[in-house]
Amino acid sequence: MKISSARFLRAAEGKQDYPPSQLTEIAFAGRSNVGKSSAINTLLGRRNLVKTSKTPGRTRMLNFFSVNDQFIFVDLPGYGFARVPLEVKRKWKPMVETYLKERNQLAGVVLITDARRPPTESDMDLIRFLQSFRIPLVVAATKADKLTRSRLAARKKLIQQEAGPDAKVILFSSVDGRGKNELWKEVKKLIEGKG
Repeated sequence: MKISSARFLRAAEGKQDYPPSQLTEIAFAGRSNVGKSSAINTLLGRRNLVKTSKTPGRTRMLNFFSVNDQFIFVDLPGYGFARVPLEVKRKWKPMVETYLKERNQLAGVVLITDARRPPTESDMDLIRFLQSFRIPLVVAATKADKLTRSRLAARKKLIQQEAGPDAKVILFSSVDGRGKNELWKEVKKLIEGKG
């Protein structure tokens, strides 16, 4: 995918803040500190469009990014980080669930997981939620550069079992770029399926 433009549109906490655009949207979800921002930046060929932080839990709203003025990436708040204040955590769940259930422009979700670890209980909660609402899912197991080929194969098999047969699982790395083209292929399928 050739990226000619990628720009931040707006941050949203509720439906009233969503961009008024009718463009198709792809949401990115994942545990705090799993490399979600880095994965989006890698896909877009940008270094700092989506802000990365050494402090997990920094993304506290839905962040909308226009890509080529043709579709939108939505960076969802990370989940599962203990040091985020309780009142912030309480807001996240309804904010994210409302978006996932009610946003007509949503074509699917890319779940970013850590290839070095099995899916967490929070990952599984999100997978089950998406399945219950029949929201298409692609799993990008990031940090794949940190594992040997045999460990990667075993991990991919485990993630596939957990995510179910309908989910596409891709081994991905923001460091060496592996899986980038494959992930773009799946994102394009989601966008075309929505059109």
